[in-house]
Amino acid sequence: MITITTENVTQLYNVTATQEFTISPAEFHNNSSVHQMDEYKCINPDTWKWLQTFQPGFLWIIFILGTIENAFVLIVLYFHKSRCSVAEIYLANMAFADLMLVCSLPFWAINISNGFQWPFGLFLCKAVNTINYMNSYSSIYFLTLVSIDRYLALVKTMSLGRMRRTACAKWNSLIIWMCALLICSPTMVFRNLQYFKEYNITACSLDYPTPYWHPANNCLLNAVGFMIPLCIITYCTTQIIKALQSNKSQKLKLIQTERKATLLVLAVLLLFVICWLPFQISTLIDTVCYLAGNLKCLEDINDIVTQMAIYCAFSNSCLNPILYVIVGKHFQKKAVELFKDLIPQRCRKSESVKIENSQDTLRTSISSEHLRKKSVLPLSQ
Repeated sequence: MITITTENVTQLYNVTATQEFTISPAEFHNNSSVHQMDEYKCINPDTWKWLQTFQPGFLWIIFILGTIENAFVLIVLYFHKSRCSVAEIYLANMAFADLMLVCSLPFWAINISNGFQWPFGLFLCKAVNTINYMNSYSSIYFLTLVSIDRYLALVKTMSLGRMRRTACAKWNSLIIWMCALLICSPTMVFRNLQYFKEYNITACSLDYPTPYWHPANNCLLNAVGFMIPLCIITYCTTQIIKALQSNKSQKLKLIQTERKATLLVLAVLLLFVICWLPFQISTLIDTVCYLAGNLKCLEDINDIVTQMAIYCAFSNSCLNPILYVIVGKHFQKKAVELFKDLIPQRCRKSESVKIENSQDTLRTSISSEHLRKKSVLPLSQ
């Protein structure tokens, strides 16, 4: 059996990467010879080996934290006695998308630890990659819908009220999921199990029919998956900030109520851009390298940057729930109320009885001490 060495980890990882942003299997077959050490003039060849060692543990951490946190968010929003607002419906869908993503990460952790040998079959090969890919599209568009909702609530307060109904929000969420699935259809079609004789492994890899699918997919990800929604979000955010700063808006009680929910949305938007922007930039650089064809040094460096940017983007899935708890006042209130509702009535009664008894004991001791002092004072005189 051929072992996976430091020199050929780059090719293997590019083919089996968790996203569709690196070289295609066609190129892998055309350049099946093992990379030599002197080809890595721009990066340390041990970097890929370090990444291969580091990634499984990191993926397991993201999986554990993300599963607990996003499940907690969904439980609070779903089981609370009050109905979810429009913004909460979109944030709940985003939490569900993050939960799906983190639940797919153990498959890749095991795959990397297993030397890129995919042991889970063809169905999971397609499903896991589709879920990863859907998250990048659905998350940004759910945030776009949240921004539009805040814009309608703070800027267009007296019009377009129908668009802020919960029924409309549910239909919008369904449309986002269907569109994300449609955009990810190439992943379902072109992800296959391939046997690589050079390394004696069966890998879950992309098998594009033509080389042009690669730059086209990158452009789709940059334009549709980031730039277009980011422009909408930027416009809505600018108008929201103006509305919050205006003197007329500050006098309205409705605006003051919506302000707390808006702060949470703005914090989530900022975190999303910080986590996903490096990945979008590395994707753009990858397209430039692919089309230019003579930027080998930049391509090698960008391969490393892309892998680090992917895990920075994955981290967003377990950081969002922390923001809900820290910034989201309405979410904090709902979580506390739900926790109180979960405590049995008997326990709460017994706790209240204990508190009352302790207070009675304290009052009795204070009154007796007061009487004792009154009885002693005349004698001292």
